[in-house]
Amino acid sequence: MSKLKLGINGFGRIGRLVFREAIKQNIEVVGVNDLLEVDHLAYLLKYDSVHGRFDGKIEVNNGHLVVNGKSIRVTAEKDPRNLKWNEVNADIIADCTGIFKTLETANYHIEAGAKKVVVSAPSKDIPMFVMGVNHKDIKASQTIISNASCTTNCLAPMAKVIDDNFGLEEGLMTTIHATTATQLTVDGPSRKDYRSGRSALINIIPASTGAAKAVGKVIPKLDGKLTGMAFRVPTANVSVVDLTVRTEKETSLVEIKKAFKDASENEMQGIMGYTEEKVVSQDFVSETRICVFDADAAIELNSKFFKIVGWYDNEYAYSVKLLELAEIMHSL
Repeated sequence: MSKLKLGINGFGRIGRLVFREAIKQNIEVVGVNDLLEVDHLAYLLKYDSVHGRFDGKIEVNNGHLVVNGKSIRVTAEKDPRNLKWNEVNADIIADCTGIFKTLETANYHIEAGAKKVVVSAPSKDIPMFVMGVNHKDIKASQTIISNASCTTNCLAPMAKVIDDNFGLEEGLMTTIHATTATQLTVDGPSRKDYRSGRSALINIIPASTGAAKAVGKVIPKLDGKLTGMAFRVPTANVSVVDLTVRTEKETSLVEIKKAFKDASENEMQGIMGYTEEKVVSQDFVSETRICVFDADAAIELNSKFFKIVGWYDNEYAYSVKLLELAEIMHSL
């Protein structure tokens, strides 16, 4: 298989971390598109308040980003149809803008010469895939896919383990979610809803999320069995899924822990982790597994009713899984 040549559209939190991980994995990044000037992009790539300094050399030369001696094309096009991805032989585009998340708009990259696209956001009409859940269903004929949301990436593997082993009758999810770029540091108006405009620095903010319902898109048999909400909290990174489930079969917390441990060591190795340590959120900064089951935090009410907990780096692990999907697409 030829080496994957990756283009990145949108150089925000996810775009930059996709870039960092691509360099680590020796994936060739051939182009970056963002409306910010290249010197500013280089600065944001070099220094990161959460994940630390970039491990390598970053320079700017003649409008190009030069990373570890390799020159990378940088453009500032609002319309992806003008990106001419064929000129840099881009195989797959990671669209990390959060804007082009329909089949029609994501296809702009194909029109511009790219072969395939992975979108870093859930979508209403783009097929969604989650590593460890339905990634084996990706077909060679699919040119555009979505990596769903970071929360769905954590929740769906948890739901799958429960359903595969004990049957998932119904469940409610709460994600205690770190702040994101859409939030405000001081109170102000929000397009989404009144509460979302309140200061992210000093508030726990209830918010809606489609992450739980989206599990039904990647595990169709669970459609309608899960829903949930979010609490945005004043932390910079790392979130946690709190999933309360009713199982179809009678079981025990011991058996549930065993099922998660087995999954983490076998079919979900590298995707799901398992820990019995006394961990907190900061222990998972830059974690590459998208869900780490916290055995010590799980509780049982009765033989069919349980609360389970999974940690996830909503920035880094999500970016890693997006790249894994890109590699799968490239191999088909």
